Amino acid sequence: MFPKLIEIGDFFIPTYGLLVALGFLAGLWVAGRLAQSRGMAPQLITDLGIYVALAGLLGAKLTMLLYDLPYFLSHPGEIFTMATLQAGGVFHGGLILALLVAVWYVRKRKLQFLPVADVFAPGIALGHAIGRLGCFAAGCCWGAACDRPWAVTFNDPDAHELVGVPLGVPLHPSQLYEAGAEALIFGLLYWRFRQGTHAPGHIIALYLVLYPSARFFIEFVRTHEQADPFGWGLSMAQWVALALISVGAVLAWRSRKLADLRT
Repeated sequence: MFPKLIEIGDFFIPTYGLLVALGFLAGLWVAGRLAQSRGMAPQLITDLGIYVALAGLLGAKLTMLLYDLPYFLSHPGEIFTMATLQAGGVFHGGLILALLVAVWYVRKRKLQFLPVADVFAPGIALGHAIGRLGCFAAGCCWGAACDRPWAVTFNDPDAHELVGVPLGVPLHPSQLYEAGAEALIFGLLYWRFRQGTHAPGHIIALYLVLYPSARFFIEFVRTHEQADPFGWGLSMAQWVALALISVGAVLAWRSRKLADLRT
């Protein structure tokens, strides 16, 4: 739709990059406020947020490369092109690596993992919602062909050149579906956190159930270039979503057990 915010000669500022940065800052600000309300040191939360963001970017890119490994092995020069570097990557991959880095950091700083994860969960949802607006602006992560009244059609040649989105074809606005879902999830998680009556791990467990569930269904109206890994009609992202839902369900059960023990 609007992939380049400012363009001077060959230099341009991508709208996607700006919105991702704004999403990160907004999410980190929310996490800092929630941490302060629970008596946590804001500086530790800020440092953790930076580590997690870098891990998320790296994980998203690496997962994107793994999903299209045959192509990149055949065209290794494409790995370091601007199109690849500017692509959003695979959010699930970023989330998994970010969680691993978060576990390492929390242990190193001798913090309690579940309360810290609860602090970050609403901010992750908010940041991702804003970032998906960047996807819509760039045209990446586009939807399947759509004949509904709300279908969107990309016509900007820059969008096609940068991310490969087809032009002149009505598509599902899958980026907006996901942004809307994440905005609703943010509102729910923030409201639940502010209630202050939950066991440690409850908020992050809700996120790990709600977001992958939304992603699972949105995947049915997204275009997929990767092959179905198990032949069951599901994309790789849907299998990852099911795994994350399982983790969230187990974590929710454990947090509920902790709450029962305390009463």
